[in-house]
Amino acid sequence: MRQKLTMITLGVKDIKRAAAFYEKGLGWEKSSASMDDIAFFPLGGIILALCPIDSLAEDALVPAKRNGFSGITLSYNAISEKEVDDV
Repeated sequence: MRQKLTMITLGVKDIKRAAAFYEKGLGWEKSSASMDDIAFFPLGGIILALCPIDSLAEDALVPAKRNGFSGITLSYNAISEKEVDDV
């Protein structure tokens, strides 16, 4: 079986604010396939999607209320201290 991820979807409270972080904070370009209620960021072979957390929970058939750690982390491994400062 091929071991490959194609998309990571994050449930967010405020889609506009979250998308602005990736666009303005990190300088990532949002895909033209993005809509008001979902944002896609192509990352060279994988897509980061941002979706309202209530909608994502509904899609996964789980309650939207969270309690504590959600069990996911994302890492950005910078190549230098300067890059950390830039980001």
